[in-house]
Amino acid sequence: MKANGITYLILTSILLVIIAVLAFFNTSFPVVFYLTCAGQILLIFTVYKILTDNYKTEKTFDDWYEDYPESQNKD
Repeated sequence: MKANGITYLILTSILLVIIAVLAFFNTSFPVVFYLTCAGQILLIFTVYKILTDNYKTEKTFDDWYEDYPESQNKD
């Protein structure tokens, strides 16, 4: 399986939830601290992967938004 930017974004979000739950249940400081450090590194890596992703599309800004077509925008 090819891990793309969204996969890393999901992993980063899951790690954030895990850190929040561990902090809520008063888990020892070193565990929360090192997971937070790992999460920050993972976040930087995720942003890098998303920005350097080889994504191609045929759409342009003239196509407007898919959820709000330009025909609805004209009054």
